[in-house]
Amino acid sequence: MAYSLYDERGRRKYLVPMERKTFLRAALDVGGETASFCAVMVFCGTRISEALAITPECLDDANGTINIRTLKRRKLVIRAVPVPRKLLTYLNHVHRYRDAQRDPAKAGERLWRFSRTTAWRRIKVVMRSAAHPEYVCKPKSLRHAFGAEASMMVALPMVQKWLGHANIKTTAIYTTLTGDEERLVAQRTWRRLESAL
Repeated sequence: MAYSLYDERGRRKYLVPMERKTFLRAALDVGGETASFCAVMVFCGTRISEALAITPECLDDANGTINIRTLKRRKLVIRAVPVPRKLLTYLNHVHRYRDAQRDPAKAGERLWRFSRTTAWRRIKVVMRSAAHPEYVCKPKSLRHAFGAEASMMVALPMVQKWLGHANIKTTAIYTTLTGDEERLVAQRTWRRLESAL
C-alpha cells in the first residue's frame, strides 16, 4: 500500500502549522472534554482510538509524557510522547486525573467516555469552526500534521517512535512536504550561506 500526504486530487491531507494552531484555539474556545480531547490529538499525533483509550494512569507528570498504547501492533507497545506541562495541567483541570491516579477504582477508567464516532464528529465540528478547508476536516489530518511538523524538527526514528509506526518507511511519508514546510527544511541547508549574498 502506497502512503501519501496528498489525496488523488493533489490536495494535502495535513494541517499546516498555522492551521494546527487555529484548530487548537477553536477547540479551547469550545472547552471541556472536547477541548481536552482535541488538545491531546494535536500534541500527540495519536489515532482516535488510542486517545480514547487514555486513562489517568497513562499521564506521567514526572516524565512530562502521555503514555499511549499503540493499537495497530500485534504485541503490546507503549509509546511515551512528550507533551507541554501546560497540557498536563489543562488535562488535570478538566479531568482531575491526579486525584483519579490515587484511587485504584478510577485510575484505569478512560478520560473520555464518548465513542469513536462522537470523537470524530467533535473534531470535525471544531475544524469547521476553525474555517479549515473541507478536505482537511478529518481527525487523520491532525496525525499527519503532527508527523509533518515533527519530521522538520527531529530525527525520523523519533517521529516513528512517537507515531507508533512499526516500519520507518511509513514514517518517511512525512518528509514529502511542499510549500512553506519544505522551504523551512531547505532553509537549514543555506541559512549560513545566505548572508554572503
